Amino acid sequence: MLGYKSTRLNSMRKVVSNSGTGVPPGGFGSVDYIKITIFGFALAALWGSLHTIVLQVRLLDFVAESQKNTYLGLLTGTGLILAMVVQPIAGAISDRSGFSWGRRRPYILLGTILALLFMPGIGFSGSYAAIFITYCLLQVSCNTAQGPYQAFIPELVPGGKRGLASGVKSLLEIVGGVALLRLIGYFMGRHFAGEGGSWLWLTLGALAIVLLGAMVATVLMVKERPGTGGSQLSLLSTLYKSFKIDVKAHPDFIPFLVSRLLILMAFATLQRFALYFLTDVVGVANPAVVTADLLIVVGVCMLVAVYPAGRLSDRIGRRPVVVSSGLLGALAIVLLFSSHSYGYVMFCGAILGISSGAFMSSNWALATDLVAKGEEARYLGLTNLATAGGGALTLFIIGPAIDFFNAYSSGLGYQVMLAACFIYFVVGSLLLIRMRSQPR
Repeated sequence: MLGYKSTRLNSMRKVVSNSGTGVPPGGFGSVDYIKITIFGFALAALWGSLHTIVLQVRLLDFVAESQKNTYLGLLTGTGLILAMVVQPIAGAISDRSGFSWGRRRPYILLGTILALLFMPGIGFSGSYAAIFITYCLLQVSCNTAQGPYQAFIPELVPGGKRGLASGVKSLLEIVGGVALLRLIGYFMGRHFAGEGGSWLWLTLGALAIVLLGAMVATVLMVKERPGTGGSQLSLLSTLYKSFKIDVKAHPDFIPFLVSRLLILMAFATLQRFALYFLTDVVGVANPAVVTADLLIVVGVCMLVAVYPAGRLSDRIGRRPVVVSSGLLGALAIVLLFSSHSYGYVMFCGAILGISSGAFMSSNWALATDLVAKGEEARYLGLTNLATAGGGALTLFIIGPAIDFFNAYSSGLGYQVMLAACFIYFVVGSLLLIRMRSQPR
């Protein structure tokens, strides 16, 4: 009788625990990991294509060749600032929502519909100002959907499976970032060659179909509990408290943030200006297609490195893997200084892909080790906020710097860009060596 009561009590506890996280009593199945992360695949496909090929080619329709890096940096840097602001606001509003069909899916639906309405503006724009406004509106709409979407894992996945869910999410985002690049590179290469605007519309149409399909799948397949509304704490108070860091209790968190910021600044710089680098320095015949090839190589090598690096960090510690990944990135930069052929650039891209994949898994694991107990979500949010801010900062600085130095000597701006990335990698890696305490 006592054994029966104990079994019954454990079963009741399991049901209560699952219902508290939105997990159905039947458990969380393998397909559910795809359901709650497929929207991330579409977002990665959209921004991976826009930020590496589409915008670079489209801007050449409006701005002078000598100022293209400055205008690209201004455009995408502003977008990252908007992402920093919109995502937490959309997430906070979503937390307080009480819709009968959930707190997250209504905003995913709204944000995606708005994004689909704004995307044609990239094709219709007849000036830099028009494409700037369109891009900003697209950032606001997509981040309105992305902020709430990111709550699926902590809300719906059992505590013991969230690491696996995060791995699936990262995997789909990497695949999404490279899945359409060859096709988009082919389409935009035709547009770049002046063969007509229809190739641009094919590009936008392909991206719209992927985003729409992922949104419909998410809204229809993800099962949320009805929203009940959140605390009555004002939005301003919530956002203010989100930025506080207890430096005395967690002295290593600030060096970690600075290290992460610097290394991701290097990766962001290389991604944003790859097409112009290949055009002006390497001198490839079809830069849109070659950029797509390069990013596919980087993506494949990232996929190869992500899982082994994460497992290795469990065995030997996070910091050795993170530091090694940063220094490997610095080695790739040294090799890029003498870029002269397609194959050589692809080889450097493979090294950068391994570096990036190892960094993604081990650095995020280090972040989860360092966050304050009981405030994991807030501290991880600060990590992402610093990352977006670093991306915006480097775009505002590097783009104008490239054009400034190129005006003195052809190609000098790109040498300065590579030198800055080398410094980012090395300093970001060395900062972690001097961390005072051991991660928990």
